[in-house]
Amino acid sequence: MMTSGHLACPGCGAAIAMRLALKSLGPDTIVVIPACCWAVIPGPFPYSNMKVPLMHTAFETTGAVLSGIRAALDIKENKTTQIMGWAGDGGTFDIGLQSLSSAAERNEDVIYVCYDNEAYMNTGIQQSGATPEFTWTTTTPVDFPKMTPKKNIDRIMASHGIPYLATTSPAFPHDLMAKFEKAKKIKGFRFIHILASCTAGWKIDSEKSIEVMRKAVDSKVFPIFEVENGEKYTINIEPKGIPVQDYLSMQGRFRHMTQEQIESYQQYIDKSWNWLKKQAR
Repeated sequence: MMTSGHLACPGCGAAIAMRLALKSLGPDTIVVIPACCWAVIPGPFPYSNMKVPLMHTAFETTGAVLSGIRAALDIKENKTTQIMGWAGDGGTFDIGLQSLSSAAERNEDVIYVCYDNEAYMNTGIQQSGATPEFTWTTTTPVDFPKMTPKKNIDRIMASHGIPYLATTSPAFPHDLMAKFEKAKKIKGFRFIHILASCTAGWKIDSEKSIEVMRKAVDSKVFPIFEVENGEKYTINIEPKGIPVQDYLSMQGRFRHMTQEQIESYQQYIDKSWNWLKKQAR
């Protein structure tokens, strides 16, 4: 469903994630992409590395466009085609949150995917609502790093009571593909949150992409779990519990952090993990 010849950077986590997602969903899938890195990755018109129908839309409208396509297919009595929105964190946590929330509230029968590289990478690495505290971006330079935590989009979406929510990572491909297989069989709104490394924005070498995404999970920075009907929490991969410093030290965007800031971040991660563990009991 995704051929070679795309325009993503070597080691792009979002490119790996798309390939795995489409392998699970199959050819009977319509993909909707707003402004984001993936708006250019398939290639310039008339070329495309995608073997499924692809619709580009405005930054803030992914949820609305998904709803419109679903309505059109319902009129044609087509109940089998999967409709997948594929948006970055800027188009999900920030600019597209209103149409995403409305589509979730209506329980539209669609899959919404957020590939989260924790900044507006396509337009120059500006901070987004997904950018973690203390992170360097071009709008939060070293002397003025971001001083507020990452917005918790999973709790926001779980509060809608949607049938299915999952987090996953290309570093765990079997988990990622299994969650798309599961989502494919569920009716109603499904939200999948993927941590996707960005070699330019995270300041890592391309060959370290999978390793850094794996350390995000093992350090509990990005837990792998799912939520059914907004209530049933399940942790799918038990982290090794490595210090967050092992994850942070691999990336240039955190290189300026003081020991005090690292300890503060560790406390924040521990608190978030303990909250998740309580929900999953």
